[in-house]
Amino acid sequence: MDTLSQNIQAVPLNHYIILCSIIFSIGVIGVLTRRNAIVIFMSVELMLNAVNLLLTVFSVFRGDPNGQVFVFFIMALAAAEVSVGLAIIVMIYRNTNSLDINVLNRLKW
Repeated sequence: MDTLSQNIQAVPLNHYIILCSIIFSIGVIGVLTRRNAIVIFMSVELMLNAVNLLLTVFSVFRGDPNGQVFVFFIMALAAAEVSVGLAIIVMIYRNTNSLDINVLNRLKW
């Protein structure tokens, strides 16, 4: 066993679950309460990273690399999401001169 696995397993699994739950909850609260498109976008990324951390920890604790492989695919999906999401945010800003999502109602017919 390498030293990283030993260091991760030195901390109880409950602590990782609590940490990831807190990070995920901060992301959910950010999505639900904020009106700025960039902050909402960062909150979604925060939720994805909390899930990635939890998958990695479970993978190390079980000794099964499948969770880490799944994290790799989630990170690839997140990179694609970032490029598309930022392009959408830039186009919204060009059309409305604001990043407030309440202003998007003006784009309706």
